[in-house]
Amino acid sequence: MQSKANTVDEYLSEVPAERQEAMNKLRKVIKKNLPKGFKEGMGYGMMGYSVPHSIYPAGYHCNPKDPLPFAGLASQKNSINFYHMGIYADPKLLKWFTDAYAKAGVGKLDMGKSCIRFKKPENIPYDLIGELCSKMTVDDWINMYEKNLKK
Repeated sequence: MQSKANTVDEYLSEVPAERQEAMNKLRKVIKKNLPKGFKEGMGYGMMGYSVPHSIYPAGYHCNPKDPLPFAGLASQKNSINFYHMGIYADPKLLKWFTDAYAKAGVGKLDMGKSCIRFKKPENIPYDLIGELCSKMTVDDWINMYEKNLKK
């Protein structure tokens, strides 16, 4: 489900009432913990966090007019989804996250390549998501992105 919202606030106003608290808390945790340089905005029909053209002028290789995406947050039909490209691109970060998630005691991890799905808002490990967000700087992400792009 992609939103046609133009701003994050507009997007959040469309989120079902039973998810409002979780989405706002996740947004706060993400913004507090993402290293300096990432910019919040809308992209791909969801809230996104990207490297702006002012830092990475080349933009995203799929569409250079877009900033380099890094993370996203979406309210989908059956879950709240958090997308983190770092865990898709960095096997060590993925291993750290899956191990830490298992220790968090919030249930079984429901995850795709970069997508972490939360079907029950009460099972969201906010502190762990915050820690994940803090683990990769803008420079780290650009270097990882370029390294994987050349493969």
